[in-house]
Amino acid sequence: MNEPTGVDNEGAGASGLGEGLQRELGLATGAEPEPPPEVGSGILRVFGRQLKRFRVRAGLERPEFASMVGYSVSTIAAYEQGRRIPPPRLIDQADEVLDAGGVLLEMKEEVAKAQYPAFFRDAARLEAEAVELHVYANQAVPGLLQTEEYARAVFGMMRPPLDEDAIAQRVAARLARQEVFAKRPAPLMSFVIDESVLRRPIGGRGVLRGQIEQILLAGQRCTVEIQVMPLDSEENAGLAGPFTLLETAEGRRIAYVEVQNVSHVHTERRLVKGLEVKYGILRAQALTPQASLNYVEKLLGER
Repeated sequence: MNEPTGVDNEGAGASGLGEGLQRELGLATGAEPEPPPEVGSGILRVFGRQLKRFRVRAGLERPEFASMVGYSVSTIAAYEQGRRIPPPRLIDQADEVLDAGGVLLEMKEEVAKAQYPAFFRDAARLEAEAVELHVYANQAVPGLLQTEEYARAVFGMMRPPLDEDAIAQRVAARLARQEVFAKRPAPLMSFVIDESVLRRPIGGRGVLRGQIEQILLAGQRCTVEIQVMPLDSEENAGLAGPFTLLETAEGRRIAYVEVQNVSHVHTERRLVKGLEVKYGILRAQALTPQASLNYVEKLLGER
């Protein structure tokens, strides 16, 4: 899933599924989209108040606590005021240092959900649980392959613009998704990436070079296959836009598509099968995995 992406508009999204199936998959129900979370509201404010309460109870001033957990005073203040999303490591440290008895840890999962924009939360959970992931990208490098610098450039170009805290939050969330590569057993992954993506200097030439190097490293993993759709190809079945296919441990096959912060999680077999067929054609039209890595190395030499 590579927010922001294009969309393949071939049917109802999560909001159009039957409520029973949505609940079975753990997806949000209801026709109205969930509003995006506001920094400083909801679970972040609750966590911040509890963090401050336990710090005060422990008799620690903010600078002393900040030093103990390895964060700046201003960052701790932002967490306590609900203005920034605390990383899992900080929550673990705070619960132990402040002797919170697991109270802060109990909020860890809900706090983690707040790091994603509302439209992407269901997809992020499904992605983390998938045993197979297959991605077609023709606008930007897939989020699972992005470097920190590239991701920051992508979010920095959003309009209306995001503020610095929101950009930092989105970048951290995107990098956290890449922990899926460390799972054991690792999910099987494949990526078909349009050559235009590899030539578009998002963030500048230096950022693009680092990004291409990361793609090469990812392609050397035994559970990852990367293919390039060359610009001079006369056939391309993916002109309708990017999409992601997932398979869960239970054998469910799911498709995810998105455009302009409107996402669709497809579970209807007819719709998912159509995208599976399309992806198979794309793989046949693209360069082979080995030829693709050779081609990416050639692009790297041009930088």
